[in-house]
Amino acid sequence: MTVAGTYDCVTNTPLGRQKGVLTIEPGAGDSFSGNITGDLGSMDVTNGRIAGQTLTWSMKMTLPMPMDLDCSATVEGDALTGTVKAGMFGAMELTGTRRAG
Repeated sequence: MTVAGTYDCVTNTPLGRQKGVLTIEPGAGDSFSGNITGDLGSMDVTNGRIAGQTLTWSMKMTLPMPMDLDCSATVEGDALTGTVKAGMFGAMELTGTRRAG
């Protein structure tokens, strides 16, 4: 099964539960691109890598403050679970469900 798709996600942050829509588009080899769009705007995926059902990527957050995010998640069926590491805020839980499509 491919990890590609659009996922409705929730990240548990110090500011509360942040909803977003994560899009994953496989690229050449083990790479992928995409973005996440939510209440605080949109962030592009950078350095996206796929290893089996595990994804790793980075994003640059600008709101409410500039911060580099390091993300990892595992896709099992249509469920995505992982973490977002946000500097001094530590790791935050990320969950998502793939949209039928």
